[in-house]
Amino acid sequence: RRQRQMCIRDRQIAAHTGGVDMKSAYDEAVRLLPSKTAAALGERFKTAEEFRLRAGRYPCALIGGREEAIADRAVTRDDIACVLEKATNASLHAVWQDMSKGFISCGFGLRIGVCGTGVISGGKLTGLRDISSVSIRIPRQSTNCGGEVLKKLCAAKDNVLIISPPGGGKTTFLRECIRAISSSGVRVAVCDERGELAAVFRGVPQFDIGPMSDVMSDIPKSEAALMLLRSMNPQVIAMDEISSPEDCRAAASAVGCGVRVIATAHAASVSDLKRRNVYRFLLAQDVFNNIVVIENNAGVRSYRLETLQ
Repeated sequence: RRQRQMCIRDRQIAAHTGGVDMKSAYDEAVRLLPSKTAAALGERFKTAEEFRLRAGRYPCALIGGREEAIADRAVTRDDIACVLEKATNASLHAVWQDMSKGFISCGFGLRIGVCGTGVISGGKLTGLRDISSVSIRIPRQSTNCGGEVLKKLCAAKDNVLIISPPGGGKTTFLRECIRAISSSGVRVAVCDERGELAAVFRGVPQFDIGPMSDVMSDIPKSEAALMLLRSMNPQVIAMDEISSPEDCRAAASAVGCGVRVIATAHAASVSDLKRRNVYRFLLAQDVFNNIVVIENNAGVRSYRLETLQ
């Protein structure tokens, strides 16, 4: 299934770029929209972080943390089917079981979240049907985020956990950390499970992640981290959205091998992080001694570095 999905993504990128030079993720996200929705987009939507289509509701764009209606025409099930057909290059069956994770990775670093009715087989979730809404998340390269916090992270050698609520800019900031640290002459190994950090196409990252970065794509983070440890002699391992005990154990194993780890996690604050069972192991083992908290105030992101005692 993973090979089929990677082939789908490669065909999509090749068909719309003519090779390795990638169009902007925004342009590709617009291409995935139904034609009438795409035609209604104005200039202000070029800063959108997500496009959301919910059956029976107006299509919306997430801008500065708030949703704005794109058009006053309600989304139909055919509109949602159109997005999925484009996203999978008319091969929805090839990613049927992958949708049970709640998203589809479709190249350009794009991720499409899906909601629907679960298909249960043998007591396990095997897929989704009757898709009721989709969210097209648009990744962006930002080479000026983080400010002084980014400079401190590049100069230090500590393990760092980047936290914010969902959609708070963790992946964007992590990508910039990878680029800056790699550009400083440090080997960075990237666990890119969903193809969002590097957007690798035919072996070439489509985002700038620096000259000394090595990427494992489309492999679960816990497995990719151990593979990179064994094969690439990294000085830093970067992991996006550690969310399972396996991810946490992999991060701890890397630190135990003397490798610096920079990762992200969902949490609104350090106190919120400490309340979550999955992260208690990391905190108890002192895996991360620095926390970067990203906050969003009226659409403006701020970055704060906290040291755990």
